[in-house]
Amino acid sequence: MNYPAERMNPAPAPTRIGQGTAVEQSRAAAEVQAAVVVAQQCPRDITAAVAQMRQSCAQTFLAERAFYRYSRAGSTVTGPSVHLARELARCWGNLQYGLVELRRDDEYGQSEMQAFAWDVQTNSRNSSTFIVPHRRDTKSGPKQLTDMRDIYESNANNGARRVREAIFAILPPWFVEEAKDLCTRTLRDGGGKPLNIRIADAIKAFEGIGVTADRIETKLGRLSGKWTEHDVSQLQVIYRSITQGEVTAEEEFPPPRVTAEEINQSATGATAAWPEAAQPGSGGAP
Repeated sequence: MNYPAERMNPAPAPTRIGQGTAVEQSRAAAEVQAAVVVAQQCPRDITAAVAQMRQSCAQTFLAERAFYRYSRAGSTVTGPSVHLARELARCWGNLQYGLVELRRDDEYGQSEMQAFAWDVQTNSRNSSTFIVPHRRDTKSGPKQLTDMRDIYESNANNGARRVREAIFAILPPWFVEEAKDLCTRTLRDGGGKPLNIRIADAIKAFEGIGVTADRIETKLGRLSGKWTEHDVSQLQVIYRSITQGEVTAEEEFPPPRVTAEEINQSATGATAAWPEAAQPGSGGAP
């Protein structure tokens, strides 16, 4: 029987383990054991966890970062962000989560990653192992990443989404849904700032990234004077998603398209407005 070369000549195993690695392995094992013991001796107080969650979601700083938004296949995808997931994990307590790079393969240009969340009190765990290619999609096509910092940022960005889903898979659904509702309410309230001032601030912020008020009005379907608290809260989510690169301004606020009929009508109106003697071909003065 013919065996593959890899089986005939397996990769050599490490001949020794460094002192730092050995210490880290021992520390990790002791940390896991200690976390389980502490969780059993000091179980979470659900009432206190809910109170902490409500206090956090009432803060504008968290509410503005609680949702993501991006475009896919012509539609908009939105949902709770990793920032909200991490804060809810802190409030819930006795929950560990993280992202680990298991292996980096520069020859094939990819990294093997693992995201996990673990409730050490109930021993409920969710994890996923996935491959992150060392490339970035650009308007001119995929770009291969070779710089160490670019690879690290790509791995972290891709891993954050898996960590978010792992945390939400562990947390009780009612806990997450109440947090989302409270963050939405906080965005609508705007920290007690009057609505007209919030509208003016939103218009000014979007003008800073090249989006005019008329494009926002077209998207919302009404003039700025008729915007509601819900409209302004949605604009806050859109603005943050644009500045973080999750979605582009053109995707959220498409520039007005001029049809051929409108061009012909404009040209006809301009010609009709000229004095007859000044029209092209009339022989009059231009």
